[in-house]
Amino acid sequence: MATIALEQINKLYPNGFHAVKDLDLDVRDGEFMVLVGPSGCGKTTALRMVAGLEEISSGTLSIGGRTVNDVSPKDRDIAMVFQNYALYPHMSVADNIGFALKLRKLSKSEIAAKVKETADILGLSDWLDRKPGQLSGGQRQRVAMGRAIVREPAVFLMDEPLSNLDAKLRVQMRAEVQRIQRRINVATMYVTHDQVEAMTMGDRVAVMRAGVLQQVDHPQVLYDRPDNLFVAAFIGSPAMNLYEASISEGARSFRLGSQDIELPASVRSARPALAGYAGQKVVVGLRPEHLPAAVNGAVGPTLVGDVDLIEALGSELMVHFTVDARRVRAEGVASADEEAVTEAGEGVARVDPGSPVKVGERATFAIKAEGIQFFDHGSGLAIWG
Repeated sequence: MATIALEQINKLYPNGFHAVKDLDLDVRDGEFMVLVGPSGCGKTTALRMVAGLEEISSGTLSIGGRTVNDVSPKDRDIAMVFQNYALYPHMSVADNIGFALKLRKLSKSEIAAKVKETADILGLSDWLDRKPGQLSGGQRQRVAMGRAIVREPAVFLMDEPLSNLDAKLRVQMRAEVQRIQRRINVATMYVTHDQVEAMTMGDRVAVMRAGVLQQVDHPQVLYDRPDNLFVAAFIGSPAMNLYEASISEGARSFRLGSQDIELPASVRSARPALAGYAGQKVVVGLRPEHLPAAVNGAVGPTLVGDVDLIEALGSELMVHFTVDARRVRAEGVASADEEAVTEAGEGVARVDPGSPVKVGERATFAIKAEGIQFFDHGSGLAIWG
């Protein structure tokens, strides 16, 4: 049984760069925790501090209830899988997997038994005599995982292990990594910049930006109830449509460009704090899947846009449209960053392939009102209660 606890962890480099700022994060025993965020957000630095490969500037790091700030990496009972596999090319698969056991001076029979067990878990039993150069990228990544698993560590750390694989193999390996992690059932920290990877793999997901933890929760909670503009824009593909808007007097509707859009009572009751924004500017978020093409006689709020492009994906259409509202860029907070706002109100809607939408024409999109997100125009924080 082992957990990972980061309490007020900071990483400050000699040149003054503050890579990780007051990070508080707990990884439960057996949990698959994913750290996600754009390049340079501090996620890999945080992982390397847990591994002991980066010195902690301040704060407390515990593994299995033991403070390990000053414990060497080899004594932390962790195993790490890197992005570049880091296999020994001259060794067989079996020798690569069993190398750490050989260093521990286990007997040949013990090593052989553990290597066989690990290979069975990873589906590598038929490849044990091969060299890494004779394997596919996915097989090499499994060997790298096997070398970590065979040590039976208390904690498993993975630094973008799938980023070197092609798109199809990455999808396949996501499921493989999850299956393996469930089987070994140890606390796991997994770093990725791919939010789809994070959402599909993590028991919980920690979203980071500029060294600061933005939100940590179950993937669906991050999707449905983002704490701020950054999380709302970062989680979800295609990204959420974000626009400047204003709340009407009485908070019964909001104005987006030239359109007045009604707010059903259910939305107002779910977000009572909206009443305090009557007559004020906010940021409104609409996810593409919450904008299906409206059918004749559709009731409820709608959004009208000019269709610029349609991407046919077989099971759905991605409809790119324009409205006369100011679009807020993905990582910006409107009033704090003028560069975050653009006059061109582009948007994307995800609609059924039979929907009667055409490039160059105006289309009406029904709005699934319960999915509308509202954010404070100045702070970027979500508006709820």
